[in-house]
Amino acid sequence: MFGKEKQKKNTELAKIKRKSALFLVPSVFGVSLFFVLPFLVVIFYSVVNNPIQHKFVFLKNYINVWNNSAFQLAASNTFKFSMIAVPLVVILSMALAFALDAAIPFKSQIRTLLLSPMMVPIASVVLIWQVLFHYNGVVNEFVQFFGGKQIDWFKSEYAQIVLVVLFLWKNLGYNMILFMAAISNIPKEIVEVAELERAKKWQIFLYIKTRYLSSTILFVTILSLINSFKVFREVYLLTGDYPYDSLYLLQHFMNNTFNSLDYQKLSAAAIMMSLVMIVLIGLLFLVENYYGKDLEE
Repeated sequence: MFGKEKQKKNTELAKIKRKSALFLVPSVFGVSLFFVLPFLVVIFYSVVNNPIQHKFVFLKNYINVWNNSAFQLAASNTFKFSMIAVPLVVILSMALAFALDAAIPFKSQIRTLLLSPMMVPIASVVLIWQVLFHYNGVVNEFVQFFGGKQIDWFKSEYAQIVLVVLFLWKNLGYNMILFMAAISNIPKEIVEVAELERAKKWQIFLYIKTRYLSSTILFVTILSLINSFKVFREVYLLTGDYPYDSLYLLQHFMNNTFNSLDYQKLSAAAIMMSLVMIVLIGLLFLVENYYGKDLEE
């Protein structure tokens, strides 16, 4: 009797699984067609001599890209920018979230002000930065007022600093909101117990709050890392195809390579960048898993 009921339940469960699989077919087809297949095509082009002959050359395209001076410059600039901008935006946005979580005046106004860059179109952002950092712009007026000399910001060694400021201005508000949501989920009972045990504020922050924020820190870091590669739009509108050396990013290299129809070089560069991103994100996941594993137990 029980055996028949169990067999009947297993049959019904199998039917449900088959129906569920049918609902997944459109999604699997769409992902395969628009993501997996193009990625495989990129891999194919990265190991052939050109899109016409399709002669297999293995790692030759990768070696050519690695030895390319333009790629080396673009990769170096992109790495420097990401290593400066991403930690800064994560730390500052978390600091702002903690500050706004405290009882400070004009909290809602400050939050609105920090979120306002999200509503500004890219073209307007470029116009604002041109007004501020042009050779005859507002910033140079202040520099001259205090006795300094005019600087062509977009064609100087300070160009990446301007880019970092732009990146922070655009992304601080959104990241701050994510941290504020995570801070509200920290168990207040644990913090109160730590305070009763006379734990210092820095100990509560380091050993309790940051532990509970570890998953949010990971998410914000990955999101900021991805956004750091998207800053090309603003740089392109500000400086064009071939900007000052310190602003020449990987996206410039890929865009210029695409315009020259050098698909094999473009594909190899894209695969190399993807591998670096996978390694970085994998390391971030390992750190977060180690740092916050005891919270899941």
